Amino acid sequence: MKFTYTGRKLEITDHLKQYIEKKLGKLDKFFQSDAEASVVCRTERGRYTAEVTVRYANMYFRAQSTANDMYAAIDEVDDMIERQIRKNKTRLEKRLRTGAFEREVSPAMSEVPEEEDFNIVRRKRFAIKPMTTEEAILQMNLLGHEFYAFKNAEDENRYCVVYKRHAGGYGLIESD
Repeated sequence: MKFTYTGRKLEITDHLKQYIEKKLGKLDKFFQSDAEASVVCRTERGRYTAEVTVRYANMYFRAQSTANDMYAAIDEVDDMIERQIRKNKTRLEKRLRTGAFEREVSPAMSEVPEEEDFNIVRRKRFAIKPMTTEEAILQMNLLGHEFYAFKNAEDENRYCVVYKRHAGGYGLIESD
């Protein structure tokens, strides 16, 4: 597994890097080839936050944890990602098809807080790949986002957005 480290208000020491690689390196058993892990460690008001995004074959797994100790936050993130991978790998293989982890899935858009003067504070570009509605919902849940844009492979590659409804369930917005 390839690692990328980012420290915010925190220096990532060699000892911390070794600990992260030891803990997250065990996730390699789930992947057929090299996966990439992006690790962000930060501290705010005496609390430590570890955020890990694992990318494999354009499928993303993301977890974030905050604790009083950075090592505890890393342990919790490792457990969360392993649960996500186990749960969703089985679901993908059973519901969709064999080899679903090898299918190319686009990264999700990030939400930008809305301001009164409509200043765009962040811009992202990404390729929108065809996928089924179920795959889009799964990807949205893996990333922890409220919505996800995709091309619907089941409906003439129509641009769609799937979102979580406040009353429960999911909604689907389709283009004409």
